[in-house]
Amino acid sequence: MENEDLQALEKRIESLIEKYRRLQEENHALRQQQGNLITERAALIEKSEQARSRVESMISRLKSMEL
Repeated sequence: MENEDLQALEKRIESLIEKYRRLQEENHALRQQQGNLITERAALIEKSEQARSRVESMISRLKSMEL
């Protein structure tokens, strides 16, 4: 009986180690994805600011033509 308990405990520990490794890999992948999304977001914000600036510039030029 004791041998069976030891084997069951060993299997449980191996299972926990495997789950731990998978969670580490998943965590690493999610951190990479988060970094990529942060970079992408920054680029999109920059593009948005550039577009806003150009639109404002066009509006100013149109207003100056009205005068």
